[in-house]
Amino acid sequence: MSRLKFQSRHQAGLGALYLGVFATIWFSVPAADQPLRALLVVASGAALLTAVAGAVVVARSRRVAAVGRDRAAERRYLLIVVAEFAAAGLGAAVLGLAGWSEYIPVLVCAVVGLHFFPLVPVLRDPLLRPLGVAMCAVALAGLVTALTSGVSAGLVVGTGAGLLLLGSAVLSLLRAVRG
Repeated sequence: MSRLKFQSRHQAGLGALYLGVFATIWFSVPAADQPLRALLVVASGAALLTAVAGAVVVARSRRVAAVGRDRAAERRYLLIVVAEFAAAGLGAAVLGLAGWSEYIPVLVCAVVGLHFFPLVPVLRDPLLRPLGVAMCAVALAGLVTALTSGVSAGLVVGTGAGLLLLGSAVLSLLRAVRG
């Protein structure tokens, strides 16, 4: 198998791993009653299994992928992720101090959605663009729903973001397997 194919498989495995882990986290955000609670637990388990499968792909392709590392892309990736965490953390702190902690999941989801756009050229994955748009749409839906109804923003955003990230993780895993 060619080095490029291994690197592509490695990157897709990393995508499945990361997206699966974060889908698991998002599924834990909503406070939901049964039967939705049970569905969120099942979805969280599926996301975790997807992440584990991604980790297996990464472990099997690690040696070849390490040879062709792009240190500049790794630095850009790290800067984007640090900026994402800083914006989400600072925004969450401000919302908490203002007494609007119910909107923290909306802000975090929007920041996560926005961080996918600068990652497109770094990871060379154009599928991150529609994922970013969809995550921002989920954040907006959570905000509008919370402002206009009795449904919490966390329920909408946690469920929506979890499903989007799980779907993307599964797609990454399929790309890795098809390699």
